[in-house]
Amino acid sequence: MLHSLAKIVSFVFHPLLIVTYMLVLLLLVNPYQFGVYSIAEQWKFVLLVFLSTFIMPAFAVFMMKSLNMVKSMQLHDRHERIGPYIITGIFYLWMFINFKGNPLIPKPFTIAMLGATIALFTAFFFNNFTKISAHAVGMGGLAGMAVINTVYFNFDTFTLNFGFLGLFEVSTNFVLMAVVILAGFVCTSRLLLREHSERQLYGGLAVGFAAQFVALAFMY
Repeated sequence: MLHSLAKIVSFVFHPLLIVTYMLVLLLLVNPYQFGVYSIAEQWKFVLLVFLSTFIMPAFAVFMMKSLNMVKSMQLHDRHERIGPYIITGIFYLWMFINFKGNPLIPKPFTIAMLGATIALFTAFFFNNFTKISAHAVGMGGLAGMAVINTVYFNFDTFTLNFGFLGLFEVSTNFVLMAVVILAGFVCTSRLLLREHSERQLYGGLAVGFAAQFVALAFMY
């Protein structure tokens, strides 16, 4: 039961999905910075980011699996992660270059994208020595982004519309706590699946979290 739940958590919070989650979170907290009134008005942009940061890198790994360049889509061996890291890094870097200086893309998301790119290449470097957890890197980055947007781009509360259930006012501090708890669930899941050691998970969290602040220092 726990093993199956750990697999589901690992899939739902796959590292390649984190950038999309970052965008969705920023749109929920403050859609006005994207020039819209609700996240639904930016569905095309969300789809673009999803395709560029998840579908295309995942398809590249699928092709590598089909060509027997890697043994599985899960990339259990750290040496198999070298190619996927490079391919994904190219997509991330391309996205950041297109976002940087674009007046239609708000600075908080550009910073988050740069942070994700820095974290990915840093993880690629450490992957030469240890199987650093990409899941932890992603969740650390999501937590770092949540902290930055609570402290530097502060919006105390935002409103969620649940249709017939009504409107709910949510604190950004609650979102930050939720992200930290989710990071704990994800890392615990990786331990239960015996994919990583505690050291590899803590290292991943540190890399992802710090990368967001490096990006902030560069862009702010």
